[in-house]
Amino acid sequence: QVQLVESGGGLVQPGGSLRLSCAASGSIYSIKDMGWYRQAPGKQRELVAAITSGGTTNYADSVKGRFTISGDNTKNTIYLQMNSLKPEDTAVYYCKARIEMVRAGAQSLYLYWGQGTQVTVSV
Repeated sequence: QVQLVESGGGLVQPGGSLRLSCAASGSIYSIKDMGWYRQAPGKQRELVAAITSGGTTNYADSVKGRFTISGDNTKNTIYLQMNSLKPEDTAVYYCKARIEMVRAGAQSLYLYWGQGTQVTVSV
């Protein structure tokens, strides 16, 4: 089994910064990619940023230039540095990972989600 543990959410004023972390642990053979999604009340979950095991990154247009995703392969951990935060960034942020595991001699790809961490941008 695999667990994704997120941390770093909280309340911040507009223009402020937060750093989210997501650590994967468990029976991991390898991690294909990880990413951050967010869901605001009444809205669909959307991609914020993603990173592959090779370091290729992808960002939503709304966060380009303000957010930076990075990873530490030795710790199976990704980070999301969020700067110049806006009220519209308020949401629950979820970590997602596609992880390769070996079960009964077969290697397969599995999708995991974290429990979510609240980010609130408000005066």
